[in-house]
Amino acid sequence: MLLTLLCFIVSGCSSMKIEDYAAFEPKFDLFTYFQGNTRGWGMFQDRSGTLKRQFVVDIKGEVSPDGELVLTEDFVWNDGEKSQRIWHIRKQGEHGYSGKAADVVGEASGKAYGNALNWQYDLKLPVDGKVWQVSFDDWMFLQPDGVLLNRASMSKFGLRLGEVTIAFQKR
Repeated sequence: MLLTLLCFIVSGCSSMKIEDYAAFEPKFDLFTYFQGNTRGWGMFQDRSGTLKRQFVVDIKGEVSPDGELVLTEDFVWNDGEKSQRIWHIRKQGEHGYSGKAADVVGEASGKAYGNALNWQYDLKLPVDGKVWQVSFDDWMFLQPDGVLLNRASMSKFGLRLGEVTIAFQKR
């Protein structure tokens, strides 16, 4: 019983597999979708589902001559805070991606099949004057009409802290 409970707490016992979405449409390609200008509207909810913060993010995506996707993300939070993250993303084979950003620990990795992308990384997140290292498990699903839905689970030491939800649309 204790082992089952520990499995649930640490891993969430998720059965989602990115390959399960291979036949889903419309097909999602990270580089194609984020080239140019995109806007996202998002929110962070704590583990109990309470809305804590909201934001708008404007993203400019450019593919460099060496094939790297550079995403400049400019966030404006509902409390007036502004922040920026710049991703450098590379394709890794037919379905894979890897990426780096200044506040990402090590390297992010992702896989895309069909209309879905699963993106995982650890992030240095400022919280109340301290910096926490938290893990993100992002799931993105491309919808008809170019809407991209993103749901990210955030955890620390395997314990779920909350969830970030974003809806993206091309500008």
